[in-house]
Amino acid sequence: MQKTKLKQIDYSALAEFRYIIRCFLEFSENEALRIGLTARQHQALLAIKGYGRGQPITVGELAERLRIRHHSAVELATRLSDNGLLVKAQDAKDQRRVLLQLTDQAEAYLEALSAAHLDELSRIEPMLLRVLQRGNRPAS
Repeated sequence: MQKTKLKQIDYSALAEFRYIIRCFLEFSENEALRIGLTARQHQALLAIKGYGRGQPITVGELAERLRIRHHSAVELATRLSDNGLLVKAQDAKDQRRVLLQLTDQAEAYLEALSAAHLDELSRIEPMLLRVLQRGNRPAS
């Protein structure tokens, strides 16, 4: 439980932070849609590529990374596989585990999306830093 009384600057910083995050998520969704992916599919590709510094990821780990239920991750992986963006393979060490790997097409989509997202993060970085330092001013 919070014991110190929050100030107006705290509420303003939280509101501005949420606004910046929502704008970034809207940007992200639009970029994914522009190349024919849903936001969730883009998130899945990024989670698979970024997991464990390139280590294979299981469906269960994907579910955890996306904060979705296991059966939803199974359905998502199946759709990505059906669309030629994902290869599912049994783990040689544990046949119960299904490992997920991106196809070359998925890698190309993800590289383009990630470059655009890094550019957008560079653009909003000053706003985020200002908000995180509680020196909040309205974003322009």
